[in-house]
Amino acid sequence: MKIEAMDIIQRNFFRLLRTGAFDDKEVVEPMSAFKWRRLYQMVEVQNVTDIFVSGVNKQSKEESLNLPDDLKADVQQRLDAAAPSKKLTTGLEQVELSNHFLNKKLRKLMNAERHSIDTSLETMQLLSIIITNMNSMLNNGLSLSGIIRLGQYLRRRGDRVDFVKLESWLHQLHLSRMAQLEGSILMVVFGFEQDELPFVVKEEKDAYDLTIRAISNLAKDTAKEWHFRQSSTGFVRNNSAILRRNIRRSIRYINYAPVETTSSFFTNLARSLSEIEE
Repeated sequence: MKIEAMDIIQRNFFRLLRTGAFDDKEVVEPMSAFKWRRLYQMVEVQNVTDIFVSGVNKQSKEESLNLPDDLKADVQQRLDAAAPSKKLTTGLEQVELSNHFLNKKLRKLMNAERHSIDTSLETMQLLSIIITNMNSMLNNGLSLSGIIRLGQYLRRRGDRVDFVKLESWLHQLHLSRMAQLEGSILMVVFGFEQDELPFVVKEEKDAYDLTIRAISNLAKDTAKEWHFRQSSTGFVRNNSAILRRNIRRSIRYINYAPVETTSSFFTNLARSLSEIEE
């Protein structure tokens, strides 16, 4: 875990998320109102508000938790309105891959597992979470809420997962390094040990930098923004900023899942072209 290398805002951000998500309590450092608001922006962009609020609530008696009054009021409002916490669901979610051949193989693997004499729903669900996180990375950027969900599932259901099957599936789908990247993020910023992550052979060296890049970008990323648009004169023009950003993102992750990253990029381009208003 590389928390010492972070600035104070980042350190407190991850400390409160670890407290809220994993009950790993570390005392936060006092900050100015400006820095707390900056941290809260990171929380909202990363869609981890509930986890942050839980972390603040668990550390509410610490004097160093000197949130400005407006943030305290917002946190209290969210606590008052919060529904009773839900148990981690084990229902199997449906996921897809952009590459036609890999997606066909995924469907075949999942169908065979459903009819196996030793079916492991927990292993299928873990694969689904890993794929969901990858899809988020390729389409919207790294999602800490998804990485946290992966960590929570491993902590609560990991003892029921058949990691031999999981590793075989990841290999067949060419997703071993992508899964290893997700696990490495749990190690470098959430304090997981490598023995909690059997699919991580070694820590991915870029996991820390990719995570810091993700939380430092306070502009919400969305795959719904247009790549191409037809003008009133009939000409098709492209949104060069969006294209450049998506190309950079694809380059960033291509080493971890080259086939799926390439397929995802061209699938999004094709979808954007198909949606041109006539």
